[in-house]
Amino acid sequence: MSGSADDKARARLIGTWTLVAAVREEVPSGQSTHFLGAQPRGYLTYSPEGRMLALITHADRKAPAAARASAAEAEALFRSMVSYGGTFTVAGDVVTHHVDISWNQSFTGGDQRRQFVLDGDRLILSTPQSPDPVDGKPSVRRMTWQRVGRPQV
Repeated sequence: MSGSADDKARARLIGTWTLVAAVREEVPSGQSTHFLGAQPRGYLTYSPEGRMLALITHADRKAPAAARASAAEAEALFRSMVSYGGTFTVAGDVVTHHVDISWNQSFTGGDQRRQFVLDGDRLILSTPQSPDPVDGKPSVRRMTWQRVGRPQV
C-alpha cells in the first residue's frame, strides 16, 4: 500500500528546519519587505508523532543591559519573537498547525494555516492573505526554511 499524497507530503515535512528568510508582500502595493530583518533566526520542527514547534526571532534582537530586563526591554524582546507548538495536519498543499501552547495566548486553541512548497531541502510556508498583525494592511507573509538534518527512520 503506497499511502496518500497527503501522507507523503507529511512525511517530507518531518524534521527540523532553520529560517532563511521572512518576506512580507503588501497586497495593495506589491511592496516586499524582510519583516524580521535581513537575517532572521528560527527553527521549525515537525515530529513523526504529529507534533510541531516553532521559535522565530527578529534579526536584530538586543540583550537586556542587566540580568533582569527592564519593562521596555522585556516588551521589545516579546515583540521580536513568535513561538508556538501543537499538532499538525496536512491536506493538499496546506499544513495546519493546531496550536495548544503559545507565546501569545491569542494563538492558543486556534489554527495557523500555511500553504507550503517543498523544493529539495527548502520549505516555503505562506500565510493566506490577511491583515498584517503590525499595521493591519492586507499582506501575505512567506517564510523560507532550510532542512537542518534528515529524520531518523
